[in-house]
Amino acid sequence: MTELVVTLDLDGVTDKAGLMDRCARDLRLPGWFGRNWDALADSLSDRTVWPESAVEQGMRIVVRNWRPYAKARPDEWETAQEVFAQAVDRTSALSVLLALGGSS
Repeated sequence: MTELVVTLDLDGVTDKAGLMDRCARDLRLPGWFGRNWDALADSLSDRTVWPESAVEQGMRIVVRNWRPYAKARPDEWETAQEVFAQAVDRTSALSVLLALGGSS
């Protein structure tokens, strides 16, 4: 079985609130998602809130267009990377990849 590939597109994201909104949308997180770092870490590590097909298969998140956000908010981006890394460490069925390339 192949992992479900989900694109997290950060095009136009300029702050933490935008990042959390984009995570909620692109990762199809539940309506009660708290839109903070702890809630993101918990959601990434909790297979019960993943898209249904990812629960069995695992999930690969490809983060695109992240460079402008990383440049504008380096401290937030560092925290986001730590959250992604910790979730991957805790959940063997999860991988997060940063897509390289242009931002447009």
